[in-house]
Amino acid sequence: MEDEQSFSDICGGRLALQRRYYSPSCREFCLSCPRLSLRSLTAVTCTVWLAAYGLFTLCENSMILSAAIFITLLGLLGYLHFVKIDQETLLIIDSLGIQMTSSYASGKESTTFIEMGKVKDVVINEAIYMQKVIYYLCILLKDPVEPHGISQVVPVFQSAKPRLDCLIEVYRSCQEILAHQKAASASP
Repeated sequence: MEDEQSFSDICGGRLALQRRYYSPSCREFCLSCPRLSLRSLTAVTCTVWLAAYGLFTLCENSMILSAAIFITLLGLLGYLHFVKIDQETLLIIDSLGIQMTSSYASGKESTTFIEMGKVKDVVINEAIYMQKVIYYLCILLKDPVEPHGISQVVPVFQSAKPRLDCLIEVYRSCQEILAHQKAASASP
């Protein structure tokens, strides 16, 4: 079963949450951000090129225009390949673990997998961000030395920064799967 719902991020931008239910013990959540805006791309490019043209008229050196074009292209490629994330995915399987995938605008993907044996809990945490209190979903990892301790906090959906209503949807499903996993491991 699959459904899609619209939410907003902490800045008011649109986000799309796709939920895929493969089985009672396996669910996937895909949070999609809006694509790169052609308007903002054009504005930045024009600003850089106008500043370069202004310097060119003062210095009369054509290397300034060439450098501006080169820097703009390198900056755009760097932004698309290392910064702009189009989609973040959380796949949770109760017998295996949790997989987080970030898909960049250039097509590059970054994947992190956490074994279910290392997961202590999935919680919604709060933080102060730019003079606001925001909420974020995070995975608490068990401390191998102290069984009741937490060794690490792994945030989920770092790029999209969804609001609390979206996080609650994902949190509830994660808790259902974790409860199913704990019940299965507790029974003989």
